[in-house]
Amino acid sequence: MTDHVNLVKLCVGADGVDDLVAWQAARLAETGAANPVHVTRMWPRRGDELLAGGSLYWVFRGLILARQRLVGLDERRGADGIVRCALVLDRAVIRTEAAPRRPFQGWRYLAPADAPADLRSDPASARLPPDLAATLADLGVR
Repeated sequence: MTDHVNLVKLCVGADGVDDLVAWQAARLAETGAANPVHVTRMWPRRGDELLAGGSLYWVFRGLILARQRLVGLDERRGADGIVRCALVLDRAVIRTEAAPRRPFQGWRYLAPADAPADLRSDPASARLPPDLAATLADLGVR
């Protein structure tokens, strides 16, 4: 039994990891916040497990390609008065091996055993085109 769980979420509006990194950097500069956040409508029931080492895995165009460690869950009240959950993320965006993922709404829990491995620090490994990375993942080549 593991002591943590992860989330997986579509990264809507971003074509790739570089887009996410740029958007978060711009948002941090604009707001002066210490960490990036992603506000979601639903509050995770397994919050303690998420904060015990879990990450948010990002899906870009049908592929998990990156993750960010979850460092907090904060309450946010929208202009409409509805309370939402702000997933507080570590600043570091860690690229992962490409893992196909079908479209879905919202977020889903992701068991550590089902999460793709982090990419090696070798810069060449992070530069595979997403289509090639997906094909290799489908073939079981890592």
